[in-house]
Amino acid sequence: MFVSTRGRYALQVMLDLAMQHEEDGYTPMKDVAERQGISLKYLEKILPVLVKNELITGVHGKSGGYKLTRTPAEYPVGEILRLTEGDLAPVTCLEYGKEPCTKSACCQTYPMWNKLNGMINGYLDSITVEDLLEGRC
Repeated sequence: MFVSTRGRYALQVMLDLAMQHEEDGYTPMKDVAERQGISLKYLEKILPVLVKNELITGVHGKSGGYKLTRTPAEYPVGEILRLTEGDLAPVTCLEYGKEPCTKSACCQTYPMWNKLNGMINGYLDSITVEDLLEGRC
């Protein structure tokens, strides 16, 4: 499992928007980019994934921007990372949607990889954006 800048930046965007969550209105992405030290151009590649999957909502125009669609406690970190990274499996034979490995029944390492995959996903799904904001992990 490798988390790229795409996944890390998506998480930073979600955290930044969560800090603004209590305020009414939308947060301009240029403000998020500036606060987080991320290129606005790069964020423009990440935002459509978050909007399409309804993690955030956006409005164009003078008072436009983005905001969360749920409370920070309702966003598991694993969900955000799977959306932006595609999969968190430690080995290709466990990637979601792949054909089952023909050797899994006799593979001596499969049970270990499968357990690690469960641990990774379970751990990341047990942490929410709210937990990160409050330093609980």
